[in-house]
Amino acid sequence: MTTATSPADPDRDQEVEQLAEEFLRHYQRMPRPQRRSIARRATPEQRATLAAIERDIALQRSPGAMSAILTDGKEKQAKHLDLIDQVFRDIARGRARKVLITMPPRHGKSRRAARWAPLWYLSRHPDHRVMIASYSADLADDHGRWIRDAIVAYGDHIGLHLHAGSKAANRFDLADQHGQRLEGGLVTAGVGGGLTGKGAHLAIVDDPIKDAADAESPTMRRRLWDWWTSVLNTRVEPGGSIIVIQTRWHEHDLAGKILEGEDATDWTRLDLPAICDSDEDPLGRTIGQALWPLRYGTKALEKIRRAVGERVWWSLYMQKPRPLEGGVWQWPWITDNRITPVAFRGIDLTRTVVAVDQAGGEGDTHDETGIIGAGRTADGHLYALADRSKNMGADVWGHEACRLAIELHADAFVVEDNFGGDQSAQIIRQAWADLQRSGQTQGLLMPRIIPVHAKQGKKLRAEPIAQLAAQGLVHHVGEFPRLEGQLVTWLPGMDSPDRMDAYVHALTELADPAREGLGTQFYADERLRGRR
Repeated sequence: MTTATSPADPDRDQEVEQLAEEFLRHYQRMPRPQRRSIARRATPEQRATLAAIERDIALQRSPGAMSAILTDGKEKQAKHLDLIDQVFRDIARGRARKVLITMPPRHGKSRRAARWAPLWYLSRHPDHRVMIASYSADLADDHGRWIRDAIVAYGDHIGLHLHAGSKAANRFDLADQHGQRLEGGLVTAGVGGGLTGKGAHLAIVDDPIKDAADAESPTMRRRLWDWWTSVLNTRVEPGGSIIVIQTRWHEHDLAGKILEGEDATDWTRLDLPAICDSDEDPLGRTIGQALWPLRYGTKALEKIRRAVGERVWWSLYMQKPRPLEGGVWQWPWITDNRITPVAFRGIDLTRTVVAVDQAGGEGDTHDETGIIGAGRTADGHLYALADRSKNMGADVWGHEACRLAIELHADAFVVEDNFGGDQSAQIIRQAWADLQRSGQTQGLLMPRIIPVHAKQGKKLRAEPIAQLAAQGLVHHVGEFPRLEGQLVTWLPGMDSPDRMDAYVHALTELADPAREGLGTQFYADERLRGRR
C-alpha cells in the first residue's frame, strides 16, 4: 500500500527547493529577450517573483548595474564607465589583470573604480581582500568609509556583512550571515604608507598624485615609485590584479613609469582623453568627440581648455603630459596660425606633397607609420592639410598614402630612405598600380617619389621648420590633436614619433623654393600647370 506524501513532507520541500534553484540557474543564463518573453506570459504573482530575480541578476551583473539598482537610477552611467565595469567583471571571473586607466578629472573614474566597483567585487568574492591606495591616507580612508557605510546600508541586498570586531574605515573584515569572520575585507592607505597584514587579491591605486607640485618634484616621483615597487606590488597575492586610475600629470608620473617599465606589456591601458584624438579609441569614438558629452560637451570642454591653459589641458584632460618648457615647438605657433577648412578654400597652392615615415612593423610594439599631407603657396606659407598616421602594416599604409595623394592632388611622395627606402618606394608604386587598376586614381599621374636621406640629427631637421612656425609661416588646416601633441612635447634627445618625422619631411621639401616643381624648375609632364 502506498501512502500519499503530505505537504509537510521534508523530502518534498527539498525537492521543490532543488527545482526552484535549477530553474533560477537556467533563467539567469537565458538571454534578456527570452526572459522578457517569459515575463509577458507570466501571471501577476509570477511576475513579482521574476522581478525580484531580475533585481538580483542586475545586482550581480556589474558595478554600474548594482549602483543603478541601489540608488534607484540616480547613479550616473556612461560608456566609459561601462569599460571600467568590464575590467572588474573580468577580474571577478578569475582573470588576473593589470589595468592602467587614464581619464580626465570629474568624469566619474574614482567613484566607479574606487567605490562602487570594490563594493561589487566584494559582493561576488566575500572571501577576497581588497586594497585601496590614494595620494593621501585621508582620501583612501574616504573610499574605505564609503564602502563600509554602503555595506551597512545595502548589506542585506548584496549579501555582505561587517564583522563586529573590525569596522574601521581604513580596515574592516567581512562576516557571514551568522556573524562569523570571513577571509575577505578591505584595507586602505595613502601612497607612501604601509600596507601591512594580509595580502590583496585586488589592489586599486586611485589618484596617486596630489597636484602639479608633487608631479614636478623628482623627489616625490621617486618616493612614489619606491612605494609602488617595494610596498604595493609585494602585497598582491599570486594571481591577483592591480588597477591604477589617474589623470596624467607628468611624462614620468606613475603611469609613465609603468608604461616604460619591464612589465609594460603585461598592462592593459584604457587611455580615455576628454576629446578623442585617435582612430584606435577604446570607445570607438570619432576624432573630436567628447568622452562624456551628456555632462561635458565639446563647448564645455573648450571653455575648460581656455581656463586651465594648454599644459594642464593636454596633461590632465588629454592624458598627454608634456615638459613645462624647453620644447622645440610652442603652442602659440600652432594655435595662433591655425585656419579653418572654410578659410582655406580661398588659398591657392603651388605644390602639395604626401610625406611617409615608415614604422618598423605592425602591432602594438611598433611605432606608427607617419603619413602627412602638406602644401605651399607662392608666397612661402606652408599648410598642414591631413594626418593619416596610425599603426599599420605595409599592405595598408601604401594604399593609405596613395589615397591621400589622390585626395590632395599631390605632385610628390616624400619618403625617408634611411631604412628600407627602396622598399618603401616599391610599396607606394604597387599600391598606386592597385588603385589605378580599380579606377580609383581619377586619371591622375602618379606623384613623383622623392627620397630623403636624413644626414642631420632630428633636432637639426626639426628646428628650421619650428622657426618657420615661429614666424607665422606654418598653418594647420583644422586641428590634428595627435600630431600637435607630439610636436609640443618633443625635446631634443628624445625619439621622435613617426608622424612628427613625416611632418618635418613634408614641410622641409616644401620650404625650399629651389626644389623641383617650384620656381624655375618644372616637371617635364607639366603636372603643376595651372598652379601659381
